[in-house]
Amino acid sequence: MLIIGADHGGFELKEEIKKYFDKNSIKYYDIGALMKDDNDNFPEIALPLAKKVASNEYEKGILICGSGVGVCMAANRIKGARAVNCNSEEIAKLSRLHNNANILCLGGRFITKDEAISIINVWLNTEFLGGKYDIRNKMLDE
Repeated sequence: MLIIGADHGGFELKEEIKKYFDKNSIKYYDIGALMKDDNDNFPEIALPLAKKVASNEYEKGILICGSGVGVCMAANRIKGARAVNCNSEEIAKLSRLHNNANILCLGGRFITKDEAISIINVWLNTEFLGGKYDIRNKMLDE
């Protein structure tokens, strides 16, 4: 199952993505924010989500802030989290094939709902290649 979260900069996009998930019977847990609050702070969402993914409580996560940069930086501070900031299907695909990214970060102010859904679908449906790429990921975990 997926876990999804966003701060105020990604709140609207998160809500649109949830509608898509509901329509397509994609199971998810919304860690927050549960309402738009311009005074919230992205680490309050990104760090707990990354911990849940890194501990394998959830297989994959999606984080959204204004640019995708802040949540990505925060998530990558957690050992075992492999967050990637994506703005294209190609980067989403490569992040799974080569890097086994387990957290997808999106910029709510820079991509449309349709772009986000396309990126998410590629990311969710691309499997990690393993092999030499697994060696590289193990190096990161050490």
